[in-house]
Amino acid sequence: MDEPHSGQPVSRLTMVLARMAAQASLLAGIFGVFVVLVLFGEIGLLAALVSFLVIVAGIAVLPSSTITLTQTVESPRVAVVAGEDAVFAFADALADPCLVLDRRSVAVHANAAAQRQFPAVSNGNPITFSLRNPELVQAIDLAMRTGTTRSIELHETVPSETWDKVVVSPLRRQGRDWLVDDERQLVVTFQSLTELKRVDALRSDFIANASHELRTPLASLLGFIDTLLGSAAKDAAAREKFLGIMRGQAERMSKLIDDLLSLSRIEMHQHVRPTGSIDLAALLREVREGLMMQAKTADVEIRLTLFEGPSMTMGDRGQLYEVFENLLDNAIKYGAGGKFVEVSLAPAERAGFQHQVTVIDHGPGVEPEHVPRLTERFYRIDADASRRKKGTGLGLAIVKHIVNRHRGQMTIRSKPGEGMRVDVFLP
Repeated sequence: MDEPHSGQPVSRLTMVLARMAAQASLLAGIFGVFVVLVLFGEIGLLAALVSFLVIVAGIAVLPSSTITLTQTVESPRVAVVAGEDAVFAFADALADPCLVLDRRSVAVHANAAAQRQFPAVSNGNPITFSLRNPELVQAIDLAMRTGTTRSIELHETVPSETWDKVVVSPLRRQGRDWLVDDERQLVVTFQSLTELKRVDALRSDFIANASHELRTPLASLLGFIDTLLGSAAKDAAAREKFLGIMRGQAERMSKLIDDLLSLSRIEMHQHVRPTGSIDLAALLREVREGLMMQAKTADVEIRLTLFEGPSMTMGDRGQLYEVFENLLDNAIKYGAGGKFVEVSLAPAERAGFQHQVTVIDHGPGVEPEHVPRLTERFYRIDADASRRKKGTGLGLAIVKHIVNRHRGQMTIRSKPGEGMRVDVFLP
């Protein structure tokens, strides 16, 4: 690299003298010309002397080109990692799990992601000691014998169900025949397909469940319509009875479609945090007032307890209203045997949150194994009882997604005979 070389500043006289010295040969030639002219009488001595001095002065004052002195500095060379070190460095740079195997299928390197996902894999041991999936072993064996890339889908169920796309690739080095190279290696990479598989399964289950939920009321409507068009066409009592049932089925379908649309809208905006300001105490009072008639019909008392401190939080008012309406509605429907439902607002008992809303019913409760699945779409413990109570199986799924959008948390606790407690923590 060339860099300008800087020195001490020089005086004007020094620069003029240096310039005159540099043009000495030219000045000598001009001086010779004037001497010849004077000798042959072409010009007078005084005129020749004045002319020569003018030329000298011109050379002294005219600007000259800048001369830059440069110094060549050798730039440092980037160290190139060769051999196995280069392979290991490349594997460590990958975010996905990566293993490097030698010609005996012995693991010689595992990057950090591979060590986390496959802690049993250790350098110096054959890969079959820790990963015994027959398809994976066969793919490694075929790649080692043929020198071709193999790709499989690895499905593991222990300790949890996972899917990975595994690519087994020969590591080829320039100028070497891979099949006869005693130092040949394989690179095994894993790309997780678990989330994609779960999303596909969720989508399939959702379509199947939604179709099933809609098919039942549609079949009922078609049956009643056929009856009214046939044998019950002139039976006023039967017509009134059937029309009432048909209306209930239509309302059920309408409620199901509304919940599906609501869930879709919530999921669409789940990554966007709400920015509105909500008074939780006032909101809970409003929810309680809105469900008073339903509670009275079910002979259930709603007991609301609010603490006296500030109850403002950031959120979407409509969505938070839907959260507490769903929770209180469920408590009235399924905990009516307890005769009262408790709703309370208090400072959060969990770090990172400011408010805690608790809804407790004193109904029959549920078995502990059902609790983790209560927020799944269409999950019901007793499907017939839920349909009789006009439940769609989507209420708690909607609640979970809204709480997640508000960067909150929800916990559900229940035991048979002890009712159910739902805690919602909000920032």
